[in-house]
Amino acid sequence: MLEDGLSYPARGDWIGRILIGGVLGFFSFLFVPLFFLLGYFVRVLETSIEGADEPPAFDDWGELFVTGLVAFVITFAYSIVPVVVYSVVVFGLIGAGGAIGGDGGGLLAGLGFLSMLAFLPLLLLIYYIVPAALANYARRGTLGAGFDVDAIKPVVLSVDYLIAVLLPLVVAFVVWIVVGILFATIVGALVVPFVQFYAQVAIFRMFGLAFAEVQGSESTGTGPAAPSV
Repeated sequence: MLEDGLSYPARGDWIGRILIGGVLGFFSFLFVPLFFLLGYFVRVLETSIEGADEPPAFDDWGELFVTGLVAFVITFAYSIVPVVVYSVVVFGLIGAGGAIGGDGGGLLAGLGFLSMLAFLPLLLLIYYIVPAALANYARRGTLGAGFDVDAIKPVVLSVDYLIAVLLPLVVAFVVWIVVGILFATIVGALVVPFVQFYAQVAIFRMFGLAFAEVQGSESTGTGPAAPSV
């Protein structure tokens, strides 16, 4: 899976894709390019699940934008809701402990501070689930598919998916080192968005392959050609 993922972005007419993806990544802080980028990553998931060997092209920009917008909503929902609930619990315990006072209040406040240790595991859980949700959206093409627990659960509990999550961490670590080296020069810094795009395409490829392996759906549907909300 790792070898396939790393070679995948360089297949076919790869130079044009990397240039477009790198430029979009460079301007992703403007949000609109970010939506196009997310739409492309969902398309990578879609075509990988369907069994395609080469990355998709940057075309149908309107569809790409809408797909990316829906992907952003799914990612945002999975990220913000758990964080909000976590924050309410933590600061609620600390606040209640301060208001009550005494030993009981101290115990509540202590539980609140201890709960802060759960923040990193929470972020890892979000990182673990979101790609599966996006892959299911890519497969079915509806916003609701991103929250279909029955479809997503067997994926996130599979060994293939676990491997697909761990391997990108290795890729991300290597990319982090490369980016650090590139930032040493102005010319190198300009290359960073293109390196990051290459790595992201490879990572989404691995997620797509793992999802297809679990679902047994390399030839399913048409994906998010017409996303419905």
